[in-house]
Amino acid sequence: MNTSFNALVVPARLAYPVHIKPLDLDDTALQRVAAGDIGYIASSGWRAYLDNDGSRAFPNLRAEVLIREAGVELEQTVHGTAMFLGFVDPGEETDTPSHLIRLAEQLFDMPLAA
Repeated sequence: MNTSFNALVVPARLAYPVHIKPLDLDDTALQRVAAGDIGYIASSGWRAYLDNDGSRAFPNLRAEVLIREAGVELEQTVHGTAMFLGFVDPGEETDTPSHLIRLAEQLFDMPLAA
């Protein structure tokens, strides 16, 4: 089973760039990115992993825009760094889908090479 994937990382702080990061996926890696307990927002073919207790993190306006533009309705503001991965079956992650990377490139006007 492959546990190394290319994740789309959207930091909460605008000073940090949106980027693609190779990631060896395990709970520790997810917690490092989320800076705490892990939660996620799911859509068809992808998940955005987030800090489950976002109240102590910065609002992530870019991740929120990306999630909304990808067709997911949100009831609250997204906080903290968001990490996007694809998935096939529950528990079976894959690289971030190319359509999500292209959408991020368009929204944030920056090339993201995987």
